[in-house]
This record gives sequence, structure tokens and C-alpha cells, in this order.
Amino acid sequence: MHYRIEKDTMGEVRVPKEKYWGAQTQRSVENFRIGPPGSMPSEVIRAFGCVKKAAAITNCELGELSVEKMNAIAMVCDEIIAGELAEHFPLVIWQTGSGTQTNMNVNEVIANRAHVLLGNSIGHGSLLLHPHDDVNKSQSSNDTFPTAMHIAACTSLATITLPGLRQLHSELSLKAEAFGSLVKIGRTHFMDAVPLTLGQEFSGYASQLEKGITALVTSVSPLSELALGATAVGTGLNAPNGFAAKAADAIAMLTGLPFITAGNKFAALAAHDAMVVAHASLKSIAVVLMKITNDIRFLASGPRCAIGEIVLPSNEPGSSIMPGKVNPTQAEALAMICAQVMGNDVVMTVAGSGGVLELNTFKPVMIAAFLQSAQLIGEGCRSFAEKCVRGIYPDHERMQRHLENSLMLVTALNAHIGYEKSATIAQKAFREKTTLRDAAVSTGYVTHQQFDEWVNPQNMIG
Repeated sequence: MHYRIEKDTMGEVRVPKEKYWGAQTQRSVENFRIGPPGSMPSEVIRAFGCVKKAAAITNCELGELSVEKMNAIAMVCDEIIAGELAEHFPLVIWQTGSGTQTNMNVNEVIANRAHVLLGNSIGHGSLLLHPHDDVNKSQSSNDTFPTAMHIAACTSLATITLPGLRQLHSELSLKAEAFGSLVKIGRTHFMDAVPLTLGQEFSGYASQLEKGITALVTSVSPLSELALGATAVGTGLNAPNGFAAKAADAIAMLTGLPFITAGNKFAALAAHDAMVVAHASLKSIAVVLMKITNDIRFLASGPRCAIGEIVLPSNEPGSSIMPGKVNPTQAEALAMICAQVMGNDVVMTVAGSGGVLELNTFKPVMIAAFLQSAQLIGEGCRSFAEKCVRGIYPDHERMQRHLENSLMLVTALNAHIGYEKSATIAQKAFREKTTLRDAAVSTGYVTHQQFDEWVNPQNMIG
């Protein structure tokens, strides 16, 4: 590999000749060989493109930056936002907890890429843009990184998570409506209970998810507050008056999302409560999804030796040794996603509580965990909706057989002969392996006609 020499305040560093990053990025590459290179989420890098472009526009409007420099920064930022310079962002999540090295990676790439776009060769000639004095003007890593965190989080929730959740909610609602008249036996404690309809069962899933979506949307609002303009500790040192509000307006314009400047910049740097709360909503949704996916695979279990009241799409062979076996793979994938999101919430809790004095230094791991959860839930719900829920259909014969065999239909007799006599009938039918009807009549507590009138599943579903 060919190298060029770059300098920073600590001296000279060898940098790969064709890469746009500079000395500080290279030091991070060499000092943090932890995990796969380039593991800093691409969403964060694209968000930084918005931050740097908005800062340049604002600095220019406030007379702090020339139009020529603003245009040069904006030109490169557009490439970053489009994902065209991904190979020039090699840093890992496991670096300084403020994300300083990623901020400098972006600054250096912008400066060197602009140099090339203006017709120069990398490593030769004077740069139009200085990474610190121009690209990072009016900013600090301490306020740019949390700003990028909020932009990345809001963008992912809006474009991946919520669409996936709403698609799954729609499919569950359609099934609830389609299965509305199908009476089946209910189950509590994994044991037979009184009847309900398959549609009522699915309506519960849809309602749970709807409430989860509402809670998530509500929790997103604090993420619209941006730290940019706080600079190092929240005082706004070296940022001109009006910079914070104008920069937030510029980011809102660039992203199409309702970002505003944070009301208290000290909290914006030292704590990430908004991230913790929003992820808690994702965790709560994971709890909901775990219940839904477990229920669906329980109801489909079998197909002949278990419940088997619904049939799932056969997407792929399920075993390398058992011919013809088909497994609930979409349900299993979603369950694993739920486990990952629940684990990520522990990361968010510990990291969010780790703010000390004027700065939280768990920023990279927090946004990495958050973005993984947001992506997994969105894409997992979409996949589960399209590849599983949409293709579910009921096994009418099996549902009817289970319904007729249930001893808990005896509950309908409570109002007529009382709990104790009804229990005697159920216990007799179970012990003698007879039908509930025959056991009831043989006790003399009811006649055939009374049993048929009173024990009607269609009248027991509410």
C-alpha cells in the first residue's frame, strides 16, 4: 500500500494514499482495532453529512464562513448523505465515548474530498478547507455526535421501524376481521378454557401492537431536540449568537423532519434520556412481538400432534434429516429479534446512566444499539407480515374438534346449576373419558335439551 504523510497536533502520521481521511482518523484506526473495521453505523455517517452541511450553511448566513467554503462543504456532504464515500469511514464503534474520532473522520474527509473536487491531487497543495477551523467551525464533537445520533435515530424510526410495524398491524387487523366468526376453544395456563373466536384472538394482537406504535410515536418527540450549538460543555463557546436555532432549522429543512434546538444544552450533552426512553418503547414493542410470535407458533404447532388450529405458509424445508418437515421460521426469526432488542435495552440503560458531569461518554454504543433495534424491529415486522401472517389460514376441522372436546364448556352451566355441580360434571367426563354432554345428563343435573340449550359455544363468545 502506498502512503502519504498527514500531520496533526501530535505530529506526522502515515495515511493510505488514496483515502480521504487524515491523521486523527488514522490514529483511531491504529489504536482501536476492536471488532470489524467500519462498524460505526452508516446511518450515523449520513447524519453527520446533514450536520456538517447545516453548520456550513448557518455559519455562512451568520458571516462566519465564505460562500466558497460553504459550497465546498455542502458539495461533499451531499455525497456523504448519498452514501457515496463509505470506504473513507473506517472507524469502529469501540472508540472514544464522545465519538470525537468519528467527528474528525468526517471533518477530514470533507476537507480532502473538497480539495480533490476542486481539481487538486490529494496530499498536494494547500487545502481550501481546514478540518477544524472551517468544517468544524462553531462545533464540538460533544454536540455534533449527539445531534447525529438524534438525526439517525429519527430517520431510522420514520423510514424503517414505523412502516414495518404498521404493515404488521394491518395484516393482523385483516386476519382479525377475516376470522371473526370462527369459534374456537380458548386457553389459559396452557390449559383448555372457554371459547372465543379466532378473530378475537387476533384482535388482541392487533390492539397490543397498535398501543405499542402509539407509545413509540409519543416517545420520539424528545429526539427532535438537537444538541448542535452547545459546543464543548453546553455553553455554546465559539459558536455565534443564533447558531443553534438556525442550524436546527437547516437540519429540519434538509431531512424533512421537525428538528428543533434543545432547550437545555447541558442536558443534551451530559445525558441521553430521550434515547433511553425511545428505546424503551422499542423494548416494549419487542415484548409485544414476543407474545404474538409465540402464540402464532403455538397455535400452528403440530401439524398433527399438537394444537394445529392455524396453518402457516410453508416457506422452506425445516429439517436436514426429517423429510417434509416445515418449521415456523419467520416466528423464530422475530423471536430472536425480540431477544436482541431486549438485550440492547440493557445496553441503553447502562450507557444512559453513564453520563458524568458535563458529558455522557457512551454515545457510540448507544446509537449502535438503538439503530440495530430500530432496523431489526422494522424489517422483522415487515418480513413476519409478508411471509407469515398474510398466508395464515385456519384448520376448521381441528378447531371444531378441539371445541367439542373441551371440558371447559361446562362453565356455561354455572349460572344454571352452580359451580360445584358443574365441576362434578367436568371431573366425571375427564375421569370416565366421556363427552361433557353424556356426563352432564348421567348426573341428573340437566337434561339433554337443557344441555344443548345452555352449552352453546356460539353464545359464549361475548
